Amino acid sequence: MNEAHFHLVVNHLPIIVPIVALLVVAIGFFIQSEVVKRTAYFLFIIGAICTIPAFTSGEGAEEIVEELPGVSHRLIHEHEEKAELFAMLNYLLGAISLIGIWFSWKQKQMAKWIGWLILSFSLVVIYIGRQVGTSGGEIRHTEIRADYKGGEEEHD
Repeated sequence: MNEAHFHLVVNHLPIIVPIVALLVVAIGFFIQSEVVKRTAYFLFIIGAICTIPAFTSGEGAEEIVEELPGVSHRLIHEHEEKAELFAMLNYLLGAISLIGIWFSWKQKQMAKWIGWLILSFSLVVIYIGRQVGTSGGEIRHTEIRADYKGGEEEHD
């Protein structure tokens, strides 16, 4: 398995795990369960941890993919820029979730507010994650590009 293959295997986790965590935290708020919310916070932390191998394998994947015919260096650069932002935001969401677990566990007054912060911020992270996933897919999947014209490819 080369670095490009590894990147393809792990890159979906930091995008999908926060989506699952968002659903779990929403259920936690709906049924008013701190245990369910803490489970979601833990999932957000797992999502942040999953960002590490996805992000660090990107450079090696770039080295392999940029040599393939028909690959746009501009698209690789756009994906890389979006991935850097996503990684930082996902790490921050994981850190805030760790604080949320502590506040919830200690039954601090701020637990409710940090829960709403985590819920709101996770929407931002998931939105950016969607952009990262789409920009990564556009590198090799011309059919999903906004400028796709049925067989004509952009090369640079």
